[in-house]
Amino acid sequence: MPSDAEGVEALHQLVLSSLEDDQAVETVSIPLAGKSSIADHMVIASGRSTRQVASMAQKLVEKIKAEFHKTARIEGLPNADWVLIDAGDVIVHLFRPEVRSFYNLERMWNFGDAPAANEG
Repeated sequence: MPSDAEGVEALHQLVLSSLEDDQAVETVSIPLAGKSSIADHMVIASGRSTRQVASMAQKLVEKIKAEFHKTARIEGLPNADWVLIDAGDVIVHLFRPEVRSFYNLERMWNFGDAPAANEG
């Protein structure tokens, strides 16, 4: 039986490979272990259209259920400008590109890389 860490990494790899298979654009994975209690990884990716974002999200939720026998929570459908998938140890944000650039989550969560985020 895999350890918790192995299970988290397997889930993380499933997310990344599923998004790659579905031709996600600009996929970024941000490690959160030790930085936040919400999850160990945050994955952010874009789709070229609301249809692609919705399709990537639905396929990912189905794969998580099939492989890990757990139901990931999904929010943001059917609008699909920004879809959030909460798979427990991995949080996934799928965006249309213009919505992603507006919210700029990478900058907010990359603590070490964005000194300006601590100002103010």
